[in-house]
Amino acid sequence: MSSQPQPSFEELLSSLEQTIGRLAEGTAPLDELVAAHERAARLLAEAEARLESLKARADALSAQLRG
Repeated sequence: MSSQPQPSFEELLSSLEQTIGRLAEGTAPLDELVAAHERAARLLAEAEARLESLKARADALSAQLRG
């Protein structure tokens, strides 16, 4: 099984925005809307985790620069 590269933070946000847009339309069948909601929840959790990681890296770099 090959490992796919992780999407960038911006790609995650774009996917989340697209999925939320689909939910907002509300025109898809219910099973598709539920699947879109589940996808949005996964994307949001991944984006939040990625943001926390990026913030921690930025804080560490800032601390290094301050010496």
